[in-house]
Amino acid sequence: MNTISRTDRKGPALLLTLAVLSVLVLFPVFAILIRSVVSEGHLELANFLSTVSQAKYVETIGNSLWVGLWVVIACTIISLPLAYILTHTELERHSWLNIIFLIPFMTPPFINSMGWMLFMQKRGLLQQLIPQTEGLDEFFFSFTGMVLIMSFNTFPFIYNILKNTLKQTSSNLEEAGAVFGASFVYRVKRILLPLLTGSFAVGGLLVFVKTLSEYGTPATMGRRIGFPVFTTEIHTSAVMAPVDFTKAASLASILVFICLLFWQLQVVVKERTTWSMVGGKGAKVVPRPLSLPKKIIAWGYIAAVLILSIGIPYFSVVTTSLIKLRGYGIQSGNFTFNNYIELFTANRKGISALMNSLSFALIASTLSALIGIWAVLMTYSRTDGGLRNRASRALEKRMGRGIALTALLPQMVPHIVFAIGFMIFWNNLARIIPLYNTKAMLILAYTVLFLPYSYQYVSDALSQISPNLIYAARVYGADTPYLYRRITLPLVRNGIISAWMMAFIISFRELVVTSLIAPTGTLTVSTYIMQEFDQGSVSRGMGMAVICMLMTLTILLLLQLIPQGNKKS
Repeated sequence: MNTISRTDRKGPALLLTLAVLSVLVLFPVFAILIRSVVSEGHLELANFLSTVSQAKYVETIGNSLWVGLWVVIACTIISLPLAYILTHTELERHSWLNIIFLIPFMTPPFINSMGWMLFMQKRGLLQQLIPQTEGLDEFFFSFTGMVLIMSFNTFPFIYNILKNTLKQTSSNLEEAGAVFGASFVYRVKRILLPLLTGSFAVGGLLVFVKTLSEYGTPATMGRRIGFPVFTTEIHTSAVMAPVDFTKAASLASILVFICLLFWQLQVVVKERTTWSMVGGKGAKVVPRPLSLPKKIIAWGYIAAVLILSIGIPYFSVVTTSLIKLRGYGIQSGNFTFNNYIELFTANRKGISALMNSLSFALIASTLSALIGIWAVLMTYSRTDGGLRNRASRALEKRMGRGIALTALLPQMVPHIVFAIGFMIFWNNLARIIPLYNTKAMLILAYTVLFLPYSYQYVSDALSQISPNLIYAARVYGADTPYLYRRITLPLVRNGIISAWMMAFIISFRELVVTSLIAPTGTLTVSTYIMQEFDQGSVSRGMGMAVICMLMTLTILLLLQLIPQGNKKS
């Protein structure tokens, strides 16, 4: 009877979990869709159509799709040789490079963009170091330059997917082609590339969606060259006078529709084009030895990617943060640490921004981890399901899928869309729940946006636990609280820590949501950097950017150490 009563309580708990997640996640998205077509309580499709059919916004949509396409192409050109070199040649033993190539992904895009702009601008760092490069700034500050910046920030998506696929591609396939006289180029074209089709499609679609959703680079580089995209136009409509939430909601609705469409396309492509490359026979990748000239070329390519993706932006940010007077540039005696000292002494805004980011990220990441753990435990398959009738199990299974989909939805929808949805939804509830225009609302937005990290990490960890552990605990009389406390949670501890750290560092440096939702006068690290950059106090802003990058690198290194801790235990 105790077991039956325990299982009977699962239905209401699932329903409560789904209801809470719906309020946090689904309702803000619905608020956008409703606001885009409803005016003063009436359905007004004409307003929506007139907004999105304006030549200005048609051009904006075209710009977003065009830059997304070229970023995918550029990321592919960067990633494919890199993935091959680090899986199918003797250089694959340098596994530390896989950690290094995560740095561009972990670096905030707007900081990466600022670094490139400081390096390439007229009389910038490049021209100061090499005066003969004068004139390159005109080439760089263009659509091509914007594509390059975004590509060197997002290529790790495609690189990691292609690398993991190539690791599963047996060298026997290439060797068989070589035995029959196929050249290296022919083997790549007819053997490797077809096997990579599914993985590349997934990686390419992910990069395309991320590019459409990106705000940092378009807000810095895009505005500099006069290239508006979805995110910048939505942001402008929501914050610049005259504020027009209906227009912002209309553009956000189109963006969310396109992103969800491509997410679904990614799922279909993955199912239909993925090849099974691990079978019953023993097969592994045998790294190819490289002659000295080829080894030099391979290392040269790796070095070039590292310089362009990490070296230039990091060098620019760090150097600028140390310059005393920008007019004198890189000269002896023009370097100082005063910009850092001012952040923690004379500059109250800098201290306030740093403390706000730390406290907001700490609270939001903790809440996100707790909600993620609860959602996963609610959908986790129990061992006593056989005592319930089939209809009850089917209903609980559907609610579980609903919880999983809702918890992962923020990962599929651009952050700026959620920010607009939060503003509209909580503004409508301001009289009932006075959350609008408060710090609590910003923390709640962070919590929801980074919930997918918690859910995914904990879910992956929990899926590796054998049901036999649960059966054994039940046989010896363990109740549910004891089972979670002594078996489940200790085994998923590292997943929880990883999720918490990812949510912390991304919410610490989050830009677009903060710029939209933060109460007036409330600065965080990201908005402080943008404000100082726009107002001309670039060195001080870059000092804060260096602190942000150091925290990012620290978290990245700690994340890499977590699996090692598992093995030791």
